Amino acid sequence: MEFQITDGRIFSLDENQEVLAETTYVYMANGEVDIDHTFVSPVLRGQGAAGKMMEVVAKQLREKGLKATATCSYANAWLLKNKEQYEDIISKDL
Repeated sequence: MEFQITDGRIFSLDENQEVLAETTYVYMANGEVDIDHTFVSPVLRGQGAAGKMMEVVAKQLREKGLKATATCSYANAWLLKNKEQYEDIISKDL
């Protein structure tokens, strides 16, 4: 799966340009981002697509030198589960 990256959105489309997976985040006043939404198409659920997408999100945040919190329950749980590996991008407010 190939992911496209725009400011505030990381996503993957199928051959019909339908969204297969998507994460969005918004910039907050403190300079951090809030990961506010994740979506994985039902055809991909249970195949690790959301985790792969979050790895792309984490890499992008790391490259930009950003820290993140997450109001999206999946993203929040993923960040906490992977806290040791991605501690440099996780907000102290998570």
